[in-house]
Amino acid sequence: MIGSKWIVGQLVSSKAGRDADRYFLIYEVLDQSFVRVVDGDLRRVETPKRKRTKHLKPYQLVAGELAERVKSGQRVTNADVRKAIEGLRAKLES
Repeated sequence: MIGSKWIVGQLVSSKAGRDADRYFLIYEVLDQSFVRVVDGDLRRVETPKRKRTKHLKPYQLVAGELAERVKSGQRVTNADVRKAIEGLRAKLES
């Protein structure tokens, strides 16, 4: 949550469930309680996962270029998502 709201392209991780501790990017913000997330692997761009925001841990990192492409309706591939997540995780761990 950057500035107390969820934004497209933001790095998050799942807190619980089957996908616990997996990293995702927010693909779409539905409302204050729900977002759609993708990881380019199990949760692909074609079928994003609908998640409650309370089940996500937000990070102060955003894939800016990818977010702009999503917002403008340009094609985003699963490889683009995986690459963006790798880059943001590297920043997070350094």
